[in-house]
Amino acid sequence: MAAMGEFELIAAINQDQPQREDTSVGPGDDAAVVAAPDGRVVVSVDMLVDGVHFRSDWANGEQIGRRAALAAMADIAAMGAAPTSLVVAVSAPGTTPTDLLLGIAKGLREAAVEAGAAVVGGDTTRSETLTISVTVLGDLRGAPPVRRSGARPGDEVAVTGRLGWAAAGLTILSRGFRSPAALVNAYRVPEPPLSAGITAAASGATSMIDVSDGLLADLGHIAEASGVSINIRRAALDVNPRLVEVASALGKDPMEWVLSGGDDHPLVATFPHGASLPPGWQPIGTVGVAGDDGPTVTVDGSRHEGPGGWDHFR
Repeated sequence: MAAMGEFELIAAINQDQPQREDTSVGPGDDAAVVAAPDGRVVVSVDMLVDGVHFRSDWANGEQIGRRAALAAMADIAAMGAAPTSLVVAVSAPGTTPTDLLLGIAKGLREAAVEAGAAVVGGDTTRSETLTISVTVLGDLRGAPPVRRSGARPGDEVAVTGRLGWAAAGLTILSRGFRSPAALVNAYRVPEPPLSAGITAAASGATSMIDVSDGLLADLGHIAEASGVSINIRRAALDVNPRLVEVASALGKDPMEWVLSGGDDHPLVATFPHGASLPPGWQPIGTVGVAGDDGPTVTVDGSRHEGPGGWDHFR
């Protein structure tokens, strides 16, 4: 990257960058200008660091870029909104291969376009560690946002998207293996159900969250924000046969990947009791009144032994 230079790199990244009709000024100026027809803008930022959120020796640039874009856009989907624009900042050592950075840019661009969004600008700088920061703007299309604080006793808990696949892939890679490819690639590039957030909102979801750190950990955020208890039924959770097979070979419990594994970015939401769930949403539990010990998340009525998910500072 040092040999190419910052501005040549930016020019290469911005070449043939597709834009939406609501973007009047895209990459190339001091700032982008995008329309906000709803009168409100949903904004979220996600930061990924090499060695923490991904490993550049485990994934190519395009996979890293796609992962960064999809993880960031999942937060917008969890509000019941559609992602529209991405602003990306990349910080990297001067020795970073140019092909890696151009691959990251390609992955970001393609993932955004596939979701109906576009990369409208960003920044580059030098650092000791490859770091990607993605700010996403989203459109609620006139609907109210679905927040974490809306769950009520009697609501049903449901999930859509994969659980445990990325955690299994991380375990496989950490053991020095590269297969099964389906699980390894699930860690490299998640498949969040982005459109499902809008569908859930239209179907009356009372709360929703992107599962980035682990099902139990992220349901804990809903329980805390809503002041409720949440109970998950173990039998209702789908454990794919591939997870069972790999867990058996590695001496792991596949249910632990499902309950506490992160990085798949499915959506979990609560719906009023008796509501018709949208297609693709699977009921997995119920919301109850918080007890004397405050908001809790339980599995089959009992506290889960072990971590509920990822915590960066623990």
